[in-house]
Amino acid sequence: MSNFSKRKFPRQLEDEAIHIIREVAAQFERPALLFSGGKDSITLVRLAQKAFYPARIPFPLLHIDTGHNFPETLDFRDQLAAELHLDLIVRYVQDSINQGKAKEETGKYASRNALQTVTLLDAIEELKFDACIGGARRDEEKARAKERVFSVRDEFGQWDAKRQRPEVFGILNGKINLGENVRVFPISNWTELDVWNYIREEGIGIPSIYYAHERDIIERDGLIWPHSEFLHTSPDEVVQRRVVRFRTVGDMTCTAAVESLADDIDGIIDEILRAVISERGARIDDKRSEAAMEKRKQQGYF
Repeated sequence: MSNFSKRKFPRQLEDEAIHIIREVAAQFERPALLFSGGKDSITLVRLAQKAFYPARIPFPLLHIDTGHNFPETLDFRDQLAAELHLDLIVRYVQDSINQGKAKEETGKYASRNALQTVTLLDAIEELKFDACIGGARRDEEKARAKERVFSVRDEFGQWDAKRQRPEVFGILNGKINLGENVRVFPISNWTELDVWNYIREEGIGIPSIYYAHERDIIERDGLIWPHSEFLHTSPDEVVQRRVVRFRTVGDMTCTAAVESLADDIDGIIDEILRAVISERGARIDDKRSEAAMEKRKQQGYF
C-alpha cells in the first residue's frame, strides 16, 4: 500500500454532511433518501444513521429500478434495508414504459438510464416528497459542480441553474413554494477518494462488483462493457471472460468496467490514486453529448 493511500478521511466532511442531513429533517415534512445501492448512497445511509442515532433513520429509502440493474447491487440493497430495519420504496421504470409515460430506447446504445427521470418524478408526486437526498458530488462531472447543497426543483421537477440560491456561510434555505421540491446533496464537497477513505475507516460493506472479479464482458468503443441480456450486441462483439471491477454503479447498459486486480479497499484506493480517467469516465450515458448530464438534470434527473 502506498503512503498516499494511507491518508485519513477528513472528519470535518462527516460533520458537515451530518449537519445537512439533520437540516433536512428539521426543514422538510416528507424527505426521502435516493438509494441506488452504489457506494455514495451507501455512505449516505451511514451518515444518516449517525445523524439520528440511537433512533432509526426517520425517512425512507427510494430506489428507482430500471430493470437493468446489477443483481449484486439489488441483493445488497435488500440486505441493507433488512439489517437496518429501513423503509425501502421501489418504483420501476418498466411500469412507466407500460403506462406509456416513457419510451424504450432502441439500437446499439439503448439504455433505460435516462428513463429513470420519469419514474422518479412520478414517485415524488405520488408520495408527496418535498426533499430527496442524493449522493451526487461536485467532483464527478462539471454539471454537478453547479449544484447547491439544497437544489431547488420547480413544480415540474426541473432544475434551473439560474434559480439556485446562494448558500453563504453554510446557511441552507429549505423554503419552497407549493409543488416545488428540493434535491439535497450532503456529500457535495467530497471526492471519490474521500468516499473510499470513509468506507475504509468506517468498515462499511459494499456490493461485490466494486472488487475485482471474473465477468463476461465485451469490448466496445475502447471501453469494457458488462455482457448481459439487456445489452444489444453485434455479431463482431465477442464475449470474453476478464477480471474487472466497477468504479461506479448504474444501469448495466451504460456502466463500463475497468480491468483491475483490486480485491480490497486498500487496493481500490491505490488504483484510484493512479487512475488517469475520472470516475464518470466509465459512465457511457455521460458520453452521449458534451452537455448530457446537464440536460438530464434540467429535465429532473437525480
